[in-house]
Amino acid sequence: MRIGELARETGVSVRLLRYYEEQGLLTAERTPGGQRVYAADAPRTVRRIRALLDAGLPTRVIREVLDCVCGSDAEVEPCLTPLLLEQLEGIEERIARLEGSRTSLTRLLAPSA
Repeated sequence: MRIGELARETGVSVRLLRYYEEQGLLTAERTPGGQRVYAADAPRTVRRIRALLDAGLPTRVIREVLDCVCGSDAEVEPCLTPLLLEQLEGIEERIARLEGSRTSLTRLLAPSA
């Protein structure tokens, strides 16, 4: 499957597919002319990458866990639970900081009583 076909099938831009390849998330063979050719399971891999990105995981973490995704596009092996819980805790901490910032800004914008 060529890159344009993969882009059409997955709804992911050619540019993003190249980025996934640069990040070590997606692999392609090269034709003698240098064109990328992806394996038949590439659409599934791209859907898994998208699901993990949507979950807020950075590409460096996705690179570690991608081979451990099984079943559905975002189902992972139980051994990854600690790593994913660590990522979840980081997200929760960032949310708490943002909520604190929102509260502070709201106070600054509130009219004086």
